[in-house]
Amino acid sequence: MASDFTVFLGEMMRNPREVSAIAPSSAAVARKMTEGVEDVEGPILEIGPGTGSFTRAILDRGVAPERLILMELNPRFCEELRRKFPGVRVLNQPAQEIEGIGVTNLGCVISGVPVLARPQIQREVVGNAFKVMSRDGVFVQITYSPNAPIPEDVQADMGLTARKRGTVWANLPPARVFEFRRKVQ
Repeated sequence: MASDFTVFLGEMMRNPREVSAIAPSSAAVARKMTEGVEDVEGPILEIGPGTGSFTRAILDRGVAPERLILMELNPRFCEELRRKFPGVRVLNQPAQEIEGIGVTNLGCVISGVPVLARPQIQREVVGNAFKVMSRDGVFVQITYSPNAPIPEDVQADMGLTARKRGTVWANLPPARVFEFRRKVQ
């Protein structure tokens, strides 16, 4: 059985446009990304789970596998995720198709999708996620930038606010975690 790093490295070399990180996320980042998911009501969606470091952390926090949905583009990663996480729904499709998966009232989206590196998908991914999220839903995003991965003007256009959860130095490269919520009206 191949290790997560071996699978990650193989897919990064085979599909560099799909795998945008240089290494799987650390356990420390996974803990920061998943803070509070155990208190979220409704389904939880993870987009861009890769080899599943965030997935493991979500389940370790006591979330039942049947509440968790994963959307991953890479077929090899999907195979590994299905094998490692029985009972979790794994979809081999892009995050932009979130509205079409038949789920509403999402309580939380955990995102490993590089929205900073691909500004054209900020609205398609984050905007579409908020269309199927509960009123109090939270969108949690990893980034390697010191600033929020969605510019303030785009946040304003989408009616969102950002809050930095923190910086995790125990990751390659060091990562920042931001959460986005709807503006309180």
